[in-house]
Amino acid sequence: MDGNKIKEPIWTNATFRSVIYQVAAMSMVALAGYYLFSNTQANLAKQSIATGFGFLTRESSFEIGESMISFSSSDTYLKALAVGALNTIKVSFIGIILTVAIGIFMGIARLSTNWLVSRLAAIYIEVLQDIPVLLQLFFWYGIFNNVLPSPRQAIIPMEGIVLCNRGAYFATPVEHPVFTWVWYSLILAVIIIFFLRRWAKKRQEETGKIFPLITASTIIILAFPLITWVIGGAPTEMEIPTLRGFNFQGGYNISPEFGSLLLGLVLYTSAFVAEIVRAGIQSIDKGQREAAESLGMKPLFVMNLVILPQALRVIIPPLTSQLLNLTKNSSLAVAIGYPDFVSISNTTISQTGQAIEGVALIMIMYLTISLITSLFMNWYNHKMALVER
Repeated sequence: MDGNKIKEPIWTNATFRSVIYQVAAMSMVALAGYYLFSNTQANLAKQSIATGFGFLTRESSFEIGESMISFSSSDTYLKALAVGALNTIKVSFIGIILTVAIGIFMGIARLSTNWLVSRLAAIYIEVLQDIPVLLQLFFWYGIFNNVLPSPRQAIIPMEGIVLCNRGAYFATPVEHPVFTWVWYSLILAVIIIFFLRRWAKKRQEETGKIFPLITASTIIILAFPLITWVIGGAPTEMEIPTLRGFNFQGGYNISPEFGSLLLGLVLYTSAFVAEIVRAGIQSIDKGQREAAESLGMKPLFVMNLVILPQALRVIIPPLTSQLLNLTKNSSLAVAIGYPDFVSISNTTISQTGQAIEGVALIMIMYLTISLITSLFMNWYNHKMALVER
């Protein structure tokens, strides 16, 4: 029977056809890419436009109003783009931390049994979700520029804090060597809390006893820097913002552009995060809460030890998308004059004519940030996944 069996033609084999289709698709993509590249090169050559990234080493000849590193118009375009990248990373990093904190708080408040707290959280979520983020940026920028007074009539709610249309100013400690050691002690405290948390979890699994981790962590995170500060002489001298000429000098300044961008991004994105947190908590069967409460656990421990660890498997994937959206929405900074990577890249393109290279750099920048954020969130998602026994 086997000898008389008709052999199937190779082109009817499903595996063979799938390979052929994939090779054909890859070939078409490669040909399209080659056509676009060669056509672009030919058009640039006709217009006598130079290509390549050699322009990065040329003098930029423009100033940047806000920078985390020293910069002047005599520096190169490469350094100017580095300033823009740092500004983008700065607003994204701070924005992500604030967004997660506010989003979790509002998501839990939305489920509160207190009617007023629940309604206020619902209003916060519904209003901020329905207003486009760009309009929110314009709103906060308008508050800074049109509602707050000029520096000479600045609002000073308390000594060391100044609000005016040039931004918000805060008193800062005068530079002293002990503050470097305070930062080191804070890092040490975080490391100790990390290992303490692992020990407390292992101890609870073995003995069933709950270690007061929140209390201990709070004491450690406050005591280490405080003790270091006291041992270093406890310097208390502060640099107070003072009006000199037409503006305030000294202290730390949050510019209207940065403040508006941060407020708009955080408030808009945190409203979506709050809904994600609410949905994640509601996905947990109410029997889990009832079982924990029947054991005599306090509501804080029920939420922290029982509900949230299970809800995270539902929360983390959509949360990752929202954090990526926050980073990408930071490119709207160009609308209110904050010198982020897109804004500085646009200035570079207009001066050099290197549009393709400039756009490519913008794509690479945001792709890199998005991939790093995704990798971290995927690692955290894997770490928090429930393991079946």
